Amino acid sequence: MITFLVCIVILIVGYFTYGKFVEKVFGSKPARPTPAYVNADGVDYVPMSTPKNSMIQLLNIAGTGPVFGPIAGALYGPVAFIWIVVGCIFAGAVHDYLTGMISIRNKGAHLPELAAKFLGKFMKHVVNVFALLLLILVGTVFVTSPAMLISNLMNGQVALAIIVGVIFFYYILATLLPVDKIIGRLYPIFGAVLLISAVGIGIGLLVTGAPIPELTFQNMHPNNLPIFPLIFFTITCGALSGFHATQTPIISRTTKNENEGRKIFYGMMIAEGIIAMIWAAASMSLFGGYGGLNELITAGGPAAVVSEVSLLMMGSIGGTLAIIGVIILPITSGDTAFRAARMIIADYFKFAQSKLLSRLWIAIPLFVISYGLTKIDFNILWRYFSWANGVTAVIALWVGAMYLFLAKKNHWIATIPAAFMTSMCLVYILYEPTMGFGIPLNASYVGGAVLTAAIIAIFFISAYKQRGSSFLLDEDVSGFKVNKA
Repeated sequence: MITFLVCIVILIVGYFTYGKFVEKVFGSKPARPTPAYVNADGVDYVPMSTPKNSMIQLLNIAGTGPVFGPIAGALYGPVAFIWIVVGCIFAGAVHDYLTGMISIRNKGAHLPELAAKFLGKFMKHVVNVFALLLLILVGTVFVTSPAMLISNLMNGQVALAIIVGVIFFYYILATLLPVDKIIGRLYPIFGAVLLISAVGIGIGLLVTGAPIPELTFQNMHPNNLPIFPLIFFTITCGALSGFHATQTPIISRTTKNENEGRKIFYGMMIAEGIIAMIWAAASMSLFGGYGGLNELITAGGPAAVVSEVSLLMMGSIGGTLAIIGVIILPITSGDTAFRAARMIIADYFKFAQSKLLSRLWIAIPLFVISYGLTKIDFNILWRYFSWANGVTAVIALWVGAMYLFLAKKNHWIATIPAAFMTSMCLVYILYEPTMGFGIPLNASYVGGAVLTAAIIAIFFISAYKQRGSSFLLDEDVSGFKVNKA
């Protein structure tokens, strides 16, 4: 288990080293009032404690992505471990931290507003489309995936449609009510179950001496699918996910102090990376090889793998608890996905959200659309979700790079991962035969490189132009005094 254990250690060390470096580059200001106080409204802007914010952030970002994604990514072999570790430390956690902190500096703004400010007004409309598409897809995926798990757990005794309806009802409440009424109260409990399930599986792997494969760069995928670019869109949550950019502003509006940012944003991404490592390792080691894993995924999807791993590692009682933990993951991301979608629409059209009716008329169409999407094949939904997720992450990284560039700070911590993932997104859409252009892989690599070079050039031309103008990076809150009484 050397590879597995070393990767876990590297993730933890990464938080204390590279995470600290990223925090220093950004330059947190503990004395600066946060939106939780400056824009307090009792609904979305509500000061909450660091432990509560951290747990909510983890549950917001950790849907089925760090479970279902690594299960599918395990088919490629131990190379998946590399992407989880490198992607998490140098891309995903940086992405989450910068998105959250820049949002804090700009009234808790969501990604479309930040993109408009730092990348141009046209990007606001582009990002609104991608963000809403992603959030509705996430909400839909995170209805169907836990519903399938619950159905499996109950041996099909309750109709799937009824389970879907119950989950939607909870989502409606979580979307409409103030953030501290349901989300702030239930998430610490949900978080405990989540951590128990993940830690339980991890300990089970160690105690049983599961044959986790050691590091190799060989492609183990039974269907010989290319590692580049597909692994970056198979394992997203747990490495790098644009969905997180839609979630961090929820917590940027409840964070009390900028110094809490590294724990909440960077730290919880590292925690998600550890969860992804555990599920990838379990998937590689418990089914007699990659062929056996592939057969189980083909027969019952990732949900079947979750059930098998949980029961094998923790027995019937502990296994059931672990499955419940995995059910909680998507539910606690689906609810905030719809909540974030409501906030983005409200921000875009400048609609106040203090009144319930104002929230209701935005939320209802979202749920109607999502319910219609539940009728589409899950695998198709996941494919579109993955690419939209990658594109959203790229946009968020470019926003972070522009912010740091204009602040005359080390922008490379965001620019390098932004450029790399831009190329992978372009290669993916050029190569993918069903939803892309179906161009041969080598030609897609060339096309992706050329287009990425053009985007990088445009970025630096725009950046130097804006640096020479009077540009307000952060909202002025100098006149506000926080009353902590």
